[in-house]
Amino acid sequence: MNTPEIEELKQLVERKFGKVLGTTTDFEEFSLHVDRLTGLRLSASTLKRLWGYVGDSHKPRTCTLDILAQYIGHKDYADFKSWLKTSVRYNSSFFDANQLTSAELRPGSVVEIGWSPNRLLHLSYFGDSIYEVVYSANSKLARGDRFVTGCFIKGQPLYLPYVERGGARTAPFVAGRNGGLTIINVIS
Repeated sequence: MNTPEIEELKQLVERKFGKVLGTTTDFEEFSLHVDRLTGLRLSASTLKRLWGYVGDSHKPRTCTLDILAQYIGHKDYADFKSWLKTSVRYNSSFFDANQLTSAELRPGSVVEIGWSPNRLLHLSYFGDSIYEVVYSANSKLARGDRFVTGCFIKGQPLYLPYVERGGARTAPFVAGRNGGLTIINVIS
């Protein structure tokens, strides 16, 4: 039974360790690494349960979480959770955005979006946040592809849960992963 705080702790532990914990060998290696570095013992089986490598839905013991928090530089798990609450890296906030929302458009509108390097799309808006690609330059999205999105935000990636192509849905798609969208215009 993991919480968002535990999931974040696990990610920070893996970042410090320099690799994702995903095999029996990884867990055994990390267990020895923590013991050598801190003098504190965490068994590989405890780590496997916490990471969900083996099926077990029990709540992790505080002493386990304390050791992992100490490994990444905190006094204990309670200190780590306090840090999360005050860290600007994790705080939600409102922000100013150059954005275009579907609510601003009428069916039949054509939207132009682009991102680096040299990707450009023209999208026909159908209403209900549904768009169809009518022109594609240098993109994996092709003419006739359809997708649903509520808004386009300049400087942010466009995440799509799927693209409808040839009557089937693709895996999720991201446009502008590095640097976000650089062009957002209503052209008609």
